[in-house]
Amino acid sequence: MTIISNSESETAQAGRALAAALSRGSCVALYGDLGAGKTSFVRGLAEGLGLKARVTSPTFTIVNEYPGDIPLFHFDLYRIENEDELFDIGWDDYLESGAILAVEWSEKAAHSFPAGTVRVTIEKTGGSSRRIHIDQSGGTP
Repeated sequence: MTIISNSESETAQAGRALAAALSRGSCVALYGDLGAGKTSFVRGLAEGLGLKARVTSPTFTIVNEYPGDIPLFHFDLYRIENEDELFDIGWDDYLESGAILAVEWSEKAAHSFPAGTVRVTIEKTGGSSRRIHIDQSGGTP
C-alpha cells in the first residue's frame, strides 16, 4: 500500500492507521532518510495503540519504551555499528516480550527481523510531501 502525505500530521495519521492492523509481537521496520518522518510515523503508531506518552526519537538511547495494554518499544539504530550491538542490548528479549516494536534505520540490522515484519519506507518527495510505502507481506526488503 502506498500513501501520499503532505504534512507531518498526515504522516502520523498513516501510523495511526497501521496500528489498527498490528497485534502483540508485531515488528515494524522503518526505512527512510534523515528527516523523512519516521518518528512522526511512530508517534501516530503510538496514538493508534492508545498510548498517551510523548514519543521522541531514541537516537541517543537506542530504545524508548512506552507502556500500555500493548507496549511499544521504539528503536533508533542510527548509532549502532553492527547487528551484534542490537543483540547486546537484548533484542531477543524485546522480540519475545509481546510488545510492538518500531525500528528506525532498520537497514542497519536487516537480517535481525522476524518473519512477518511490516516494512515501512518513507521517501521525501519535496517540501513536506512524503510517499509512504507499507509492505505487510512479511517478505525481505
